[in-house]
Amino acid sequence: MHLYYADRKKIWTKILFQFGIAAIQKFMKYFSKLFLSILLITITAIAGAYFFWYKPKFNAGGHSFTLAPKTKDEYKSILTKLNNNSSVIKKFAADNKLNTHFCFMIDMSIPSGRERFFVYNLQKDSVELAGLVTHGQGSPGISGIEFSNTHGSNCTSLGKYKIGGKYNGKFGLAYKLYGLDKTNNNALERFVVLHAHDCVPDAEVYPLSVCQSQGCPTVSPKFLQKLANYIDVSDKAMLLNIYK
Repeated sequence: MHLYYADRKKIWTKILFQFGIAAIQKFMKYFSKLFLSILLITITAIAGAYFFWYKPKFNAGGHSFTLAPKTKDEYKSILTKLNNNSSVIKKFAADNKLNTHFCFMIDMSIPSGRERFFVYNLQKDSVELAGLVTHGQGSPGISGIEFSNTHGSNCTSLGKYKIGGKYNGKFGLAYKLYGLDKTNNNALERFVVLHAHDCVPDAEVYPLSVCQSQGCPTVSPKFLQKLANYIDVSDKAMLLNIYK
């Protein structure tokens, strides 16, 4: 009688053990599928967010330029401003024996996360290159862009600049800027120069913003090298025009 109960106990123990193993295996299989599904959804969401917010561009090379996706009105407004400023710059350049083929223009009405530094072909009235550029941080607590020509203001100064000689400064390659208007004639004394910094991305990040400077138009290292290809080969000084 004792053996009978012992055998039955062993049988039930074996059945329960096998049932437990099967249940655990089934749970692990379900959990694995659930984990993989969550992981796939997470990766897809991250990838989608990256391409939506940062909009990386793939450039095959050359000097082709395409405006990033904008509304028709935004596109028209940017080009209209560029064309209007180009006629003024072209005449100013000719009158002052400066480069009349190319100039640089920065539209400070465009958010910093969008391309707003333009290499403009004055002969063809067309944009050759575009990139991101910083604006001055200005006074603490001020929202938006504050413009000033005052020493210590840390502000961007509007107006026309003559691009001077290059040198290696605190941030590497840089070009001196000579303010040509009353709104920016303190640029040289304020040490406002054209230089690069790693905090400026190569591609648009709008609606996010890029870093701010102490008044210098600062671009990405790669974009500065592209600008250098224009500046260094020019037989006449080039113009940079900052407007809003």
